[in-house]
This record gives sequence, C-alpha cells and structure tokens, in this order.
Amino acid sequence: MKKAALFDMDGTLVDNTPAHIRAFSIFCDRYGVTDWAEKLSGVYGMGNDDIMGRILPEEVIREKGLAALAAEKEEIYREIYAPEIRPVEGLRELLGRLRTAGVRCAVGSSGCRANVDFVLERCGIGDFFDARISGDTVTRCKPDPEIYLRAAAALGADPADCVVFEDALAGIESARRAGAGRIVALATTLTREQLLAEGGADAVVGSFAEITDADLN
Repeated sequence: MKKAALFDMDGTLVDNTPAHIRAFSIFCDRYGVTDWAEKLSGVYGMGNDDIMGRILPEEVIREKGLAALAAEKEEIYREIYAPEIRPVEGLRELLGRLRTAGVRCAVGSSGCRANVDFVLERCGIGDFFDARISGDTVTRCKPDPEIYLRAAAALGADPADCVVFEDALAGIESARRAGAGRIVALATTLTREQLLAEGGADAVVGSFAEITDADLN
C-alpha cells in the first residue's frame, strides 16, 4: 500500500460539478456573459485565475479584479451547494481504511482554501486529512505539478509513494508531472470513456466504493 494518499476536491471528494455550473450561470448572468458554458468545459481542474481569464471579458476583469470576481463566484457556489453537499459514495469508508493502515492523507485542490474548508467540514471528514493545499496558496495551479508536489511534501512523502485521486484531465496531468506512484480517476465530471480515451490514469472508477487494494498499491 502507498505511504500517502492525495485527494483532489472538486469532483473527487464531492460530486459538485453541477453546483459549480449553476454558480457560474448565476455569476455570468450578472455580468452579461452568455458564452461561458462552452468555455467552462475545457478548464475543469484549473485555478480561478485561469478560469476567469477564459470566460470573462477583459474589461470586466480590469474593472473588478480577478480576486474579487473569484470570491464573488465562490460565495454563490457555497450558498447553493450547502443544503445538498455530501461526500462521494464510499469516501468515508476509504478514509477509514487508509487511517487503519497508517496511510496519511492530504487534499490537493486548485480551489480556494475557503472552499476546501467548506467541503471538509460540511462533510465531517476534516480530521482524516493531515494537510490541505489549495489553489490560493501556490504560484501555479493544475495542470502544473506544484499542488501535488507540495501536498506530498506536507506529508513527508515522496510523490512516487503516493496514490492520487482525481477527476479532471488537468489534475491527472498535474499528478503525472509530479511523479505520483499511482493515479486513480473518478468518473464524476467526465465519463469513463473520456478518461480512458485520454489516458494518464492507472485506473478509472465510478466511486470510492469500487476501490480495491490493487488501486492503493
């Protein structure tokens, strides 16, 4: 079994992509942006600066600033997702297995720290994680490897001794570039067929309930 487990958050700990899409719909409507949906599909797993830069007009970004725009959108997301939030099937059980086996866990997310804390505390799983690395604490978000390199370092583990759980292509690339020993992709945001066609992951599962010992080695 690997010495450490690194978890993406959005689409991995929680199947929250629909909530983020609803939040973007409300957010973009405020600024009169109508072509955001087709642009959003290509930025899953990336940081807010990259996402905002791709979907918003330059004049809006100049006027409001990236930080303020990101904070506004994430406040919408947390408000609409709070009543329905729950962990992905099998996550609690997997975290219990890892704790029993002495495997330390960290979150490595391109999302902001407020969202990471929101998910972990609302789902009641915060105590399972020894480190939380978020997109607003790094210089480069996924697909750059920095987030997973820092998450592994925070646990005192070599990336080769880590299993990474991801749902997005940018995150899978980040984990691969970081030198992760094993990458398991969840078919939440993307389909199994899309994940298998793109490659990069060592295994593809529908939920954590499908994780076997082989996926942790």
